[in-house]
This record gives sequence, C-alpha cells and structure tokens, in this order.
Amino acid sequence: MSVWESVAVFAAGIGAGTINTIVGSGTLITFPVLLATGLPPVTANVSNTLGLVPGSLSGAFGYRRELRGQRARVLRLGAVSAVGGLAGAVLLLTLPSESFDTIVPVLIGLALVLVVLQPRLAAALRRRREAAGSDGAHPDGGPALAGGMLLASAYGGYFGAAQGVLYVGLMGLLLHEDLQRINAVKNVIAAVVNGIAAVFFLFVAEFDWTAVLLIAAGSTLGGQIGAKVGRRLPPTVLRGVIVAVGTVAIAQMLLR
Repeated sequence: MSVWESVAVFAAGIGAGTINTIVGSGTLITFPVLLATGLPPVTANVSNTLGLVPGSLSGAFGYRRELRGQRARVLRLGAVSAVGGLAGAVLLLTLPSESFDTIVPVLIGLALVLVVLQPRLAAALRRRREAAGSDGAHPDGGPALAGGMLLASAYGGYFGAAQGVLYVGLMGLLLHEDLQRINAVKNVIAAVVNGIAAVFFLFVAEFDWTAVLLIAAGSTLGGQIGAKVGRRLPPTVLRGVIVAVGTVAIAQMLLR
C-alpha cells in the first residue's frame, strides 16, 4: 500500500467511524476505498470489519451518558446480536454475495420507512396497548425485537453496510425510548456484532493488517467526532440524517 493509499484508508476510517456513530453505513466509505487499493473483496471485507471495531467502541464510549439505565437491555440484545453476527460471518465464507444483493436494499428501505414513521407507529402501538389494558411497551422490545435484531445482526456479520439503520428502525418502533438513547444502544450492538465476526475471521480468513490498523486508528478518532456531533442533533434532524445516509446506501448497492 502506497503512502497516498494509506492516507486515503485512514481518512476513510475517520469518515466511517463518524458516520457509524451517528447513523451507521460507514462500510460504504471504507469498503470501496479498500477495493481501490487492490485488496480482494473478502480480504477487504474482513479487514474492514476488524478495523471498525475500535470505532464502534469509541462511539459507544462517547454515548456513555445515554447508555445509563440500559445495561440489562444492552446485555439481552447484545447476546442475541452476537449469535446473529457469528451466523453472518459464517455465511460470508460459505455463500456468494449475490445471495444478499436483492434483499439488502429492501431491508434498508423498510428500515428507513420505520425510522420516518416511528413516532406515529410507536404512538399507535401505545394506544393499542393501553386499549388492551397494558400500560407500556416491553422494556426490551419482546420477541419481535429479538428476532429482528438477530436477522439484522446476521446481515451485519455478513457485510454490515447500513446495519445501524436497521437497528435504529427496529428499536425505534418497538422500544418506548428517546432516539438518542436508541442510538447509544445501536453503537454497542454494532461493536458486539463486528467484534464477534472479527474474532471468527481471525481463525479462518486472511487480513491485510496495514488496512486494519489504519481503519482502526481512523475510526477511533471518528467515533469521538460522531458522538460529539450526533448527540447534539435533535430527533427530527437525526432522522433526516439517517434517511439521507440510508438512501445513499440503497443507491450505491443497486448501482454497483
């Protein structure tokens, strides 16, 4: 890797760490850059997954205030997501990428609809629960959220672009929580999924360690930037950012 390629990968890591903390989809920045340096797709994918783990941890630390009182929720959803992430990592090495090419844009599109309509849908669900004699949502989203996070994390372990959009869409609909607190949980879950997939890849895949270190350094810095920016955004603006990034993700996947 040349000096300028190294600079480009480091800069992509900063961008990915920033956008992952605020929304997700940082892989859409780093993965094409790694391919442009000449890395094979699978090597680029696994190197990117490992490199982004420090960025996810950095972003989660930046959102530590919003994580207060959510330990039990994070542990439950984290356990489910770890299983899904490991399944996705296994699928990466056994299935052709074409298996996901059709469904992924549909999943992201559905997640964007959930993000946009989340306030109205959540209010409607609340009214239904109150009419049925229940005074609130399940504190952890119940089986519906667990199943959704399992599937979203399987996709995250497989590739990961826009997995944060899926997480926010699911949790925003099924949890009665502030969007910033949901985003904090999203950052922890992303760290868990990327981490478990990376550990698996360590034993079965080939990494480009220069790329890993450059992305790790850049995404760690980006995670702190993203936390400072993201936690200041009002819910409406944050939803707008999520929709914009998700739309770009869908376009890139359909056009590649």
